[in-house]
Amino acid sequence: MSVLLLILKLAVTVVLVASIAEALVLSWRHGWRSYDWKASAISVVDFLVREYPLRWLLPLAFWTGAMEWFYAHRLLTLPMDHWTGWAACFIGQEFCYYWYHRSAHRVRWFWCTHAIHHSPNQLNLSAAYRFGWTGKLTGTLAFFMVAPLLGMPPRVVLLMFTLNLLYQFWIHATWIPRLGPLEWVFNTASAHRVHHASNLEYLDGNYGGVLIVFDRLFGTYIPERADLPCRYGLVRPITSHNLLEIEFSQWRALWRDLASARSARAFLGYLVKPPGWRPDGPGETTEELRQRAASPREAPATEPPLGTGLGVERS
Repeated sequence: MSVLLLILKLAVTVVLVASIAEALVLSWRHGWRSYDWKASAISVVDFLVREYPLRWLLPLAFWTGAMEWFYAHRLLTLPMDHWTGWAACFIGQEFCYYWYHRSAHRVRWFWCTHAIHHSPNQLNLSAAYRFGWTGKLTGTLAFFMVAPLLGMPPRVVLLMFTLNLLYQFWIHATWIPRLGPLEWVFNTASAHRVHHASNLEYLDGNYGGVLIVFDRLFGTYIPERADLPCRYGLVRPITSHNLLEIEFSQWRALWRDLASARSARAFLGYLVKPPGWRPDGPGETTEELRQRAASPREAPATEPPLGTGLGVERS
């Protein structure tokens, strides 16, 4: 455990250095202007603000306290002195992460934070650590509460969650090819390119962390196609380099919709329905967009308002 914690401390430096190295190599190969240095700088600032001042200003220890409570009332006790206990924790954490990540795309409340991760219009290693500042407030760890209830020590679950995110750093790349049979089991750069793509054919797929098996089990796996290059960013791209606009535009749009709600159904729908849902007619959810694309007689959709459907996503 102590070795793993040391690795995590060193990982921050390695991640930043590796993303800068990639930026230099890509700029050298394709031209300085081909790389979005401003977007990468925003990702660095997002990371530094989240990891340092916000870590102290928003500790929100009640999440870990809740995990400890569930562990104290656990239904099982895993053998953490044996490899099977660690394997169970790994699989359990991956399962929880899959449903967290899927909800982060399919529930607007969570998407308001997660959209920041999908806001870069280029996919590169610096995009891997742009997470947004409101994750603790929205309740990311709520999805992991079942893990300690089933006997997984909270400290181990949180450690594996951190390792999960660290693993995903390298898959935010466009220059890594498909990896053959590994694509069946692991979340790879190819699978994650699809996840970050805003093409209609690629929306809402590949939610896995280290593993891709839950996507295959639950029908959300979408393979990368050679005939369909990925287009990155939100469906309605954010072109501004204003950090506050990137961090809070989704929340501002949600607040506008909540203020305009005429019923409890509409109010709750704006919070928990997929991005793009509208209470008063056809919206801009992924399903509705695909239905329109499959119905050539139907009139084309109007441009969605910022913060709904295409405007927020869609990764």
